[in-house]
Amino acid sequence: MFTGIVEAVGRLRSITPKGEDITIKVDVGALDMSDVNLGDSIATNGVCLTVVQFDKNTYSADLSIETLKKSSFSERQVGDRVNLEKAMLPTTRFGGHIVSGHVDGVGVISERHWVGRSIELWVQTPADLMKYIAEKGSITVDGISLTVNALRKDAFKLTIVPHTSSETTIDEFQVGRKVNLEVDVLARYMERLMSASQASEEPESRITMEFLQQNGFA
Repeated sequence: MFTGIVEAVGRLRSITPKGEDITIKVDVGALDMSDVNLGDSIATNGVCLTVVQFDKNTYSADLSIETLKKSSFSERQVGDRVNLEKAMLPTTRFGGHIVSGHVDGVGVISERHWVGRSIELWVQTPADLMKYIAEKGSITVDGISLTVNALRKDAFKLTIVPHTSSETTIDEFQVGRKVNLEVDVLARYMERLMSASQASEEPESRITMEFLQQNGFA
């Protein structure tokens, strides 16, 4: 589990094909690796990855074909910067929102504008995800917990303040860039609860007084 508050920006040192899968090695930048162990999770551009090898400056992780299909990692290249966050601890300050690291889909930066010192971005989004996105709600974009400021039928708007831009990879977001999206998990649970509740309700009977009269029973 993560918060969407980026701890450091790393860089892809290598991408090694392993059949249809890949193994990546990441230079961690300022990320503190002193408490990392094999098997720990590190969110990398919002994707929860398992550490399979590490030292104080790097870690390696395997990405399955499913991860490559569901995320923007198929577009990333050696040298690209990535947002990093270690799994949260019980003592972690909860500054973002609940993030699982399970990418729901890939969005595309469709517009970018300066508004004062902030960057305004519109992110074109798959239709099946828009129902989970609410104005002033939370969304994770490449591992960054952000607030949705406006909605269109197929896109949402973000307003990025200078601090967020300087501490993440957002300053590199240009029109056409693909980004990993994770919707608020609470929205998904709410949908599941509602659908389960509706499914458990007894179906309305089709036997009416009119039906009985038409068929000679009354």
